[in-house]
Amino acid sequence: MPLPAVPRTAAVAALVASALAAGLLTGSATAATSHAATSVDSTTSVHIHDIQGTTRISPLVGQQVADVPGIVTGVRGYGSSRGFWFQDPHADANPATSEGVFVFTGAGSTPSVTVGDEVRVSGTVSEFVPGGTASGNQSLTQLSRPSVTVVSSGNPLPAPITISAWTVPSAYAPVGDPAAGGSVNTLTLKPRSFALDYYESLEGSNVSIGTSPVVGATAFSELWVTVKPWEVRTARGGALYGSYASQNGGRLKVQSLVPVAQQPFPDANVGDVLTGRSEGPLDFNQYGGYTLTARTLGTVVDRGLERERTRPQRSGELAVATYNVENLDPSDPQETFDALGRAVVTNLASPDILALEEIQDNSGAKNDGTVSAEQTVEKFISAIAAAGGPSYQWRSVDPKNNEDGGEPGGNIRQVFLFNPDRVSFTDRPGGDATTPTGVVRERGRAALTLSPGRIDPANSAWEASRKPLAGEFSFRGRPVFVIANHFGSKGGDEALTSHRQPPNRISEVKRLQQAQSVNAFVKDILKADRRADVLVVGDINDFEFSATTKALTADGALRAAITSLPRSERYSYVYQGNSQVLDQILTSPSIDDFSYDSVHINAEFTDQNSDHDPQVLRFRP
Repeated sequence: MPLPAVPRTAAVAALVASALAAGLLTGSATAATSHAATSVDSTTSVHIHDIQGTTRISPLVGQQVADVPGIVTGVRGYGSSRGFWFQDPHADANPATSEGVFVFTGAGSTPSVTVGDEVRVSGTVSEFVPGGTASGNQSLTQLSRPSVTVVSSGNPLPAPITISAWTVPSAYAPVGDPAAGGSVNTLTLKPRSFALDYYESLEGSNVSIGTSPVVGATAFSELWVTVKPWEVRTARGGALYGSYASQNGGRLKVQSLVPVAQQPFPDANVGDVLTGRSEGPLDFNQYGGYTLTARTLGTVVDRGLERERTRPQRSGELAVATYNVENLDPSDPQETFDALGRAVVTNLASPDILALEEIQDNSGAKNDGTVSAEQTVEKFISAIAAAGGPSYQWRSVDPKNNEDGGEPGGNIRQVFLFNPDRVSFTDRPGGDATTPTGVVRERGRAALTLSPGRIDPANSAWEASRKPLAGEFSFRGRPVFVIANHFGSKGGDEALTSHRQPPNRISEVKRLQQAQSVNAFVKDILKADRRADVLVVGDINDFEFSATTKALTADGALRAAITSLPRSERYSYVYQGNSQVLDQILTSPSIDDFSYDSVHINAEFTDQNSDHDPQVLRFRP
């Protein structure tokens, strides 16, 4: 009798549980192949679609299969996951079962097959979870510890399945099974209903895409495209991530099976186009999920994306900006400082106040107890002046060694730069890493007790995270309060392609607490002076629609200024082909007339000085 291709949900759940218990559902490629296998009845003919089954977990996981037939469609002879894909040219009638599968030959074992070989493969069916089971990633069905027989060579490949706007469903993923902890692993695939199910039904298969817009710039020899051009909704050609329900299912990562040493991977910016046909096996990996590993790669056509320039502030306008400069320290090349300095002058029009995030200490990532960042900041200020900008002055508070998160030894912190010809800083001494600044009322106005000073540094919300830096400035005789932030990262969150749907976003818990702390401090200022001009700026590490932003703006204390932009311009970062908001400026109620600009100079480009775009707000205090 043939093996069942459509197991019941309960049976699949039992398979998942037993696989986990046996260690066969794992993130370690070596461990995935090291367990004893149970042989399938030798009289049964096993095909790839029997191995893949109709759920994300193979119905044969943990079993030994013999002489599985197919044609080699791709070979990966480099990296830590070497092996090859092969595909049965005789497909079954079930669209939920993939006809291709990956054969893992070992971390250091170069496959001895060639594309077009007809082979018979014996081995153990296993499920490999890229990044480990704790990552939440889906698993990749594969054959491990293989024995391979080449029957013939030079055979035509199975015709590729074209992934297009018309084949990828509009809905992104089914809701996970509550009985399985929200996992979709136990659910029968519905490739005509959900984008993730569609891609999973093609896992390991030979696929192709046609001419497609680039929505994620080249990095690490890969880029992102979308096969759904109408999902390209930013003003500059990207795919906007505008809500938790707008995952943009047309996004697909593209890599090349040809080693970079043999054929350099093309550089591409957002808005460029990958033209022609790209074809190869559909893989699933740790960083981005479903990936076209191209044997044949299309040609990138440059559409001439340019870095934006914001306008200069007008007479009477105060320009306040925020910029994450990505772990800047004195050991970075002078070219990096020069490029950042030119950007401040040319692209940001020399703002009056500039809050910087990720300024590292004088020794950078060297974990030697250094906490001062004077050399880093002075080198940056000199680069700005050399580019024709103002002679900025600066204020900051040094952190305690290795207590603010980030790269160990780097001691990243926020720093204020300000143009003394335009604005003055109100110094109130005494601020240090552990002493909180407060708010008092002086002569009918709010004032900080420490300036610069840290907000609520003993609050557990800021443990192993950057504490907010508060400063009081004066512009044309009016006080302006600026709070520079770098909230906790999204590390630990599950990917959009997680086996749990919706994915777990555990990092939000800390950012929510941080937002509540900052919101409370802003309310203290407004209690002392309801007309106070307050700006909360920085790398908030969260979206404009997130619970974090809602907590920051609670009770009308602040407004997310980026929401004043058209939706197509609301982004500061591009992650896995999704253009999204991480960097923000929020304003108190008195700042009701302003000009806002998310200045796109980095995130969309393969040549970056930082991975974040700076933000600028101009208003009249």
